[in-house]
Amino acid sequence: MKICVLGLGYIGLPTALLFAAAGADVVGVDVKESVVNTLNQGRVPFEEPGMDDLFLRARGRFVAKTEPEKADVFLIAVPTPLDQGTKVSDLTFVKKAAGMIAPHLDPDNLVILESTVPPGTSERVIIPQLEIGGVMVGEFLYAHCPERAIPGSTLREMIHNSRVVGGYDRESTEQTVALYRRFVEGQIYQTDTKTAEFVKLMENTCRDVSIALANEFAQLSEECGINVWEAIALANKHPRVSVLSPGPGVGGHCIAIDPWFLTENSIRCKMISMAREVNDSMPNYVLHVVRGLVNGTRNATITVFGVAYKGNVDDTRESPAIKFIKLAENEGYTVRCYDPHVKEFHYPLYDLDEAVRNSDCIVVLADHDCFRTLDLAAAGMRTKNVVDTRNILPHEKWSREGFVIRVLGDGAGAPLVQPDAGVRKVTLGPEVSVRPLNAPELAPTLPLVPHQERGDIV
Repeated sequence: MKICVLGLGYIGLPTALLFAAAGADVVGVDVKESVVNTLNQGRVPFEEPGMDDLFLRARGRFVAKTEPEKADVFLIAVPTPLDQGTKVSDLTFVKKAAGMIAPHLDPDNLVILESTVPPGTSERVIIPQLEIGGVMVGEFLYAHCPERAIPGSTLREMIHNSRVVGGYDRESTEQTVALYRRFVEGQIYQTDTKTAEFVKLMENTCRDVSIALANEFAQLSEECGINVWEAIALANKHPRVSVLSPGPGVGGHCIAIDPWFLTENSIRCKMISMAREVNDSMPNYVLHVVRGLVNGTRNATITVFGVAYKGNVDDTRESPAIKFIKLAENEGYTVRCYDPHVKEFHYPLYDLDEAVRNSDCIVVLADHDCFRTLDLAAAGMRTKNVVDTRNILPHEKWSREGFVIRVLGDGAGAPLVQPDAGVRKVTLGPEVSVRPLNAPELAPTLPLVPHQERGDIV
C-alpha cells in the first residue's frame, strides 16, 4: 500500500513515519523545501521524544517531496490557523492540499483529513475541492480522523490513545479503521464525518474552559489571600472534582484556536468565548505582577524563561510568551529570552548568562524540567526578582539566594515573599510553594496531590 501524507509538521510527520514503520510505502509532502531537504538528509526537523529512532526504522519506506503523486491513500495533516482579526478559521491550507490531491485521485482511493476544521468543512469545502479532478465522492472514499496527541508525548499518544473515525459512508469508515489499526493500539470509535469534526473541537474547548476556570481561581486566590496551588490540591481530593493548574495563558496549535472554530458561525456560545478571553488575558495579568515588582526601577530588563507554549518541547505556536513580550516591550521594558529547547523564535534567544545579566526580573512562562535545577547563585542580575507562573521552582532555595519570589496564584505570599523570610514547605509532588510561617495550619493535615500537568491536547 502507498500512502501520500500532505503536511510534515508536528502531526503529519509522526503519522507518516508510523505508517512507514508499519510496512506502508509513504511519500511525505511539504511545501517547505527546507523541511523536505532536512528529512531527505536523514534529520528530523523538530524535537520530539522517540522521533529519531522511529525515523531510522521508517526511513527505508519513507521519502519527502514537495508535490503529491499517485497513491492508494491520501492523508491531509496541514495547519488550519486562525485569522486573528476575525476569529474565523483560515482554511487556505486544507483547501490547497485537497486541490493538490485532486489531479492524482482515482476511484477507490481513500482520502483522510486529520487537520482540525469547523463542523461541516468536509462536506462544504474539502470534498468539493477533491471532486475537481472528476472523481466524485462515493467513487473515492473519504473520512475525518482527527489526531489526539500532545507534543512531548506525540508517538506514545498516537499509538495508545483512542481515535474517532468519521466516514462519508460505511465503506470509508471501515477502510479508515483498518488502515489506522496498523499502528493504533487504542480503541477506534466510528461515527459520521461532521460529528468527528465536532468531537475534536469539543475536546479542546473543554480543556480551554477548564484552564480558564483555574486561571480565574488563581486571580481570586490572590484577592482572598490564599495559595491557589494548595487549594486546588485539596479541592481535587473530592472524587468528582478535577481542577487543572493555572498558568500564563494557553498556547499550542489547538487549544488556543479550536474553540473559535466551534463558535465562528454561532451566536449562542458565551461561555466558550469568555474562556478564550480569560486565557488570552493571562499574559496581561502576568505583566501586571511583574510591573509591581520592578516599579521604580529605571530602564528595567525582564528575562523570560521558556518561550515554548508548554514544558519540555520546542513548539512555540500561539505561545503566551509572544503576547507577554510584546506587551512588556510596549511598556518600555527590555526583554531577553532564554529557552534551551527552542531553536527559532520571533525574538532573539540568549544563553543563560546573557539572558540574566543585569536583569531585574525573571519570568518563568514554560515549565521546562531544566528550570527546576538551575543554580543562579552567581547570576549577574541587577535586581533579584522572579515571577513563577508555573509553580515549578524550588522557592526556598531561590529565597536563600536573595530572590524576591512571586508565584502566580499565591495570595498567601502577602503578596511578595521576601528573601530569607520565614517559610515552610507545602509539598505538591516534587514542587514547593511558599507559605508564611504564621499561616494557619491545615486541620487535619492532608497529603497534597502532585502538581497536575495541564496536558494541552494538540
